[in-house]
Amino acid sequence: MANALLSIQIIPKVKNEELYSFVDAAIAVIEAANVKYEVHPMETTMEGELSELLEIVQVMNEKMTEMGAPGVISQVKISYRPEGISMNELTEKYR
Repeated sequence: MANALLSIQIIPKVKNEELYSFVDAAIAVIEAANVKYEVHPMETTMEGELSELLEIVQVMNEKMTEMGAPGVISQVKISYRPEGISMNELTEKYR
């Protein structure tokens, strides 16, 4: 079982018309990492081992600069529980 949930809002410093292609590329990094995730209007939440999720955040930031963003802001929220945690566990009563 996963021990962490990590939500990220990644904001590459680019022109507004370029933003969506950068966000799509950031989500593609998550897809390639093969972790459970959900895209929401304001952020994307991943479920997995904390160390793995933090590595994904690093790769996402590197991808943004490789694509030409001169800088990136990443707003990250982490819920860590060594005995295990899941998105479903926290949201099932709302579904």
